[in-house]
Amino acid sequence: MPPEEPDEILTILARDARTSPEKIAKMLGRSIEEVKEAIARYERSGVIKNYKTIIDWEKAGVEKVIAFIDVKVHPAREVGFDKVAERIYRFPEVQSLWLVSGGYDLRVAVEGAHIREVGRFVAEKLAPIEGVMATETHFLLRRYKEDQVVFVDNEEDTRLVVTP
Repeated sequence: MPPEEPDEILTILARDARTSPEKIAKMLGRSIEEVKEAIARYERSGVIKNYKTIIDWEKAGVEKVIAFIDVKVHPAREVGFDKVAERIYRFPEVQSLWLVSGGYDLRVAVEGAHIREVGRFVAEKLAPIEGVMATETHFLLRRYKEDQVVFVDNEEDTRLVVTP
């Protein structure tokens, strides 16, 4: 049996969490009560984890450093990567944490006020965790698109085209 398609309500909310139940009901030809009940059910069951605003901090004049840290881990017996992952995701600096394939096991997204803050996090909090074997830090230089939101203003580029 093929997996069930996600409810269209979820797809709409994933695109824009501000979409009202009234608008969703109209879009899908459902009753407002049906949509409200479905959303409440998704919230109670944990399908909907949170509602989030995507902010262009640069435009807001706020300096932030975002880093992606790849972490090589020696998995613990019987719990694999979960024990180390739990220690990592409890740090307030950690925005996201994923188990990934490839040369490293975990990818950590961290925010800090400056590079030194991220460096201290890696050196003083992350690297000393038992089971962490190696880290590799990548700093975000520019956001083009995040969570389906484009961050590039469509201003006309007046630079000369360089050709080989």
